[in-house]
Amino acid sequence: MAGRSRLRAWGTSLGVLIVILAALTGCAGPYQYYGGTRLHDATTAEVAGFWENAEGTHVALLRDGTALLENLDGQDFDFEDGWRLSGTGTWQLTDDDGGQAVRLSLTTRTRVEKRSPAPVAAPSAQEPPSTYSWFLYVDRDQRDGLVMFFMYGDPDIGNMYVMTRKAGA
Repeated sequence: MAGRSRLRAWGTSLGVLIVILAALTGCAGPYQYYGGTRLHDATTAEVAGFWENAEGTHVALLRDGTALLENLDGQDFDFEDGWRLSGTGTWQLTDDDGGQAVRLSLTTRTRVEKRSPAPVAAPSAQEPPSTYSWFLYVDRDQRDGLVMFFMYGDPDIGNMYVMTRKAGA
């Protein structure tokens, strides 16, 4: 009998440990799913320019580090709120172990629009932010051209909001 009690206690302890570990790893946040592109060779001059998205977003990353944004959606779970921000801000190309990224900050909001079709607003939906920051991963396409993207919505789904260089720019 003592052996069964010891085995039962060990099994219970192991079960509790598994539950705790599952809870801790389940709350690691949206970036737990993506480690970056591992791209490290993009230059600031190469990133500077005019970018667009199929949804009508336009972003100008000027060589002096300033940015012009038109209809840029929220990142991660903010995308679900349905707002699209326009205005001016700043940008910077960064590099870490996961690869390069553009940190884009809206410092002066000039317009807010709703994405169409508009998502169902939550009863506690807040006013769209007057300032906002995005973290856009930098990668290369099949033709060795740059693309930028961020994740949006539920991180389990892996939705990517892709920005490509504006044609003719």
